[in-house]
Amino acid sequence: MKFRLALCQMNQRVGDLAGNVAAMLEWRQRAAAAGADLVLFPEMQVTGYPTEDLVLKPAFVRRAMEANEDVADATADGGPAIVFGGIHHHDGALYNAVFLAEKGGISAWRAKHELPNYGTFDERRVFEPGPLPAPVTWNGIKLGLPICEDIWLERVCHHLSDEGAELLLVINGSPYEFDKDETRQKMVRERVTESGVPLAYLNRVGGQDELAFDGSSFIVNTGGGIPVQLPDWDETLVLTDWEKGADGWTCAEGVKTPLDPYPEDVYHAMMVGLAEYVDGNGFPGVILGLSGGIDSALSAAIAVDALGPERVWCVMLPSDYTSSDSLEDAKACAELLGCRYDIIPIKPATEALHAMLGPSFEGRAPDTTEENLQSRLRMVTLMALSNKFGPMLLTTGNKSEMSVGYATLYGDMAGGYNVLKDAYKSTCFALSRWRNRHKPRRAKGPDGPVMPMNVITKPPTAELRHDQKDEDSLPPYKLLDRILEALIEEEQSVAATARQTGADAALVAEIEKLVLRAEYKRRQAPIGVKIGRRNFGRDRRYPITNAFRTGTP
Repeated sequence: MKFRLALCQMNQRVGDLAGNVAAMLEWRQRAAAAGADLVLFPEMQVTGYPTEDLVLKPAFVRRAMEANEDVADATADGGPAIVFGGIHHHDGALYNAVFLAEKGGISAWRAKHELPNYGTFDERRVFEPGPLPAPVTWNGIKLGLPICEDIWLERVCHHLSDEGAELLLVINGSPYEFDKDETRQKMVRERVTESGVPLAYLNRVGGQDELAFDGSSFIVNTGGGIPVQLPDWDETLVLTDWEKGADGWTCAEGVKTPLDPYPEDVYHAMMVGLAEYVDGNGFPGVILGLSGGIDSALSAAIAVDALGPERVWCVMLPSDYTSSDSLEDAKACAELLGCRYDIIPIKPATEALHAMLGPSFEGRAPDTTEENLQSRLRMVTLMALSNKFGPMLLTTGNKSEMSVGYATLYGDMAGGYNVLKDAYKSTCFALSRWRNRHKPRRAKGPDGPVMPMNVITKPPTAELRHDQKDEDSLPPYKLLDRILEALIEEEQSVAATARQTGADAALVAEIEKLVLRAEYKRRQAPIGVKIGRRNFGRDRRYPITNAFRTGTP
């Protein structure tokens, strides 16, 4: 006994019901032409994922249910059956569901049992959990149809195996994180070993606000081998051949695409997240301040690679404290990237504000107030250009700075999106060095280097006062990032962080204080692509008013 399964690793757009359905039916036609018997689509492919509170609108639920029927109607042509994800309203409850459509109708549906309710996910807010699902029968084969989170715990797969499932087809909306490929494959192998049933893992690609979905779909046979591995980030349709022997179903050896190593995977996540956000919200491109520093240079490179140089506008906004090195490096970056580059000095505006505020500031020595005025004047300038010409303002701060509040509210924090929001400074250095040596396969930017080496090697500085360096106020980033990773990603105490990093406990306590004090700033920051376990936003929701500290030395 044999059959051919088509894996449709594809993008989706939240709320675009007609567009999503049209794409699904087009891909089904392609699969049919290649001889597919069954076509598999990702989680909530009809509605897009995650829908969040959109599913609380009765009109959306009604139209989503109609879209499910449109998909099913297409199978009346005698072509391959379809397994796909969408929402289902049944007996007054709303479910994240998977459907089997064949012969012009929906022959079976199952609801997601394990609803994730942590970090990125908040599904219990809008969906009801389904019962432990029974297999569905297609062409005499008992198929288990778990949905994403259902396989991260043993219960659902164990139940399906006990109920006689011969093959597990798992649809997913699993966002990218560091080392997620290894984690997924390890987990799937465990489910296959426990259940004794082979498993096809299909994930979506594309971006949705701060989430980037990497695809990386694969199949695991009962022996633990991976006969098929789809690429990360790319839409692709792959045909897989299955045969039933004495020991059950086995997938034949097929496509095996290498997955991106670090830091290429991070770079691709940032490209995908930015491109999907800009295009999905109808912006003609992006504008950003190009300072001559590494963060703005990296942000510009990612933007050019994601959107193309013709859609990226870099503006240098020098002050009295801007060095000649920064002017030269910013210009060189723009030339290497091939994007538009303008210079707009902020000195006239700075002088006007100093004259305006002088009487009120009389008797007070200059301090961070005057420094922040420069940052805010740059924001006003960039936002004026954004409003006048339409490109979205791209923010360029990294996670290290945002963690400790080393950023200006209504200044360099202003913007619509930040590709570096979840990237510590150490990651920014790694990405910059990597991009200067490699061009991502999806990139629309140049083949060679994207920034002068001086941008990477010179000491980081905000250049808001004479001879300023970041390390005047912060520990070296190599140490700071280790401390921040322990405090934020791992939720370690001050004492545990000091032991783990070798840092002085008094320094760690000061860093913890800075992190907690900056929460109000982060609440007002733009969204940015998630790459780690604990991004600021969906994953980490701390109270702003908070007196608790983990300890003092």
